[in-house]
Amino acid sequence: MQSHTRMARRRFVRTAVLPLVLSLVLLGGCGHRKQARVTVPPPPTVEPKAQPSAGPASTPKAVPAPPAATTPKPEADLAEPVLPANAKALETETGLASWYGPPYHNRRGSNGEVYNMHAMTAAHRTFPLGSIVRVTNVKTGSTALVRITDRGPFIPGRIVDLSLAAAHKVDVWQPGVAQVKVELMQSGATPGSPGKWAVQIGGMPDEKSASRLADHLNRRYHTANVLRFKSPAGDWWIRIRVLDDDHDRAQKLAAETTTPEGAVFLVRLD
Repeated sequence: MQSHTRMARRRFVRTAVLPLVLSLVLLGGCGHRKQARVTVPPPPTVEPKAQPSAGPASTPKAVPAPPAATTPKPEADLAEPVLPANAKALETETGLASWYGPPYHNRRGSNGEVYNMHAMTAAHRTFPLGSIVRVTNVKTGSTALVRITDRGPFIPGRIVDLSLAAAHKVDVWQPGVAQVKVELMQSGATPGSPGKWAVQIGGMPDEKSASRLADHLNRRYHTANVLRFKSPAGDWWIRIRVLDDDHDRAQKLAAETTTPEGAVFLVRLD
């Protein structure tokens, strides 16, 4: 009976206690704490860069053109105008020529273009803008063709204001003023166009003088539009635009207007 009991105890140790002991031994060998598992979200999707729609990968990108103010003028724009071989003078006058550069250089002229003193251009009070004019120095015989792009000169006795380039060619640059013959070779106006005319008065030394005269003219001519403005040279000017920009009205107003300062000129606007 006792031997039977001992055999039962040994069987119990093998089937129950021994596996438990082995489990404890294994757990003891792994006694360090495990790291917590962290779930990292996937990175955001990166959109692929857009590829050029056409052209090889080696084609350089187009470079935008520089602003017009810094773009060099083509040689053709600086050259002397060309006339047909059979061109004849439409109108001729003789008087003094002068020239203008700074401070008018790179400023907008009467025709809307930026004035370039290195181009073959000129200012005239009454020839249509865009006209081609031949200017001849009476003393030296030097001559040049110029395009009328501006209005002036507004000094009594002078009939044309040349660009610096034209003044060099007509021998006006060094003396500053010279006697010339001016021939209208090609008119810039539409045939039969009456033109747009105004009266210009100046220059006055300060804004106060110009304002005083402008107020007087506004009271005198109710249908006219009286404008006052400062020139690049610093003096002040008045321009009177008559009803309908009519030539006869402007000419009459110029004839009957006198000023203590400056001079009165009939001027064509177009």
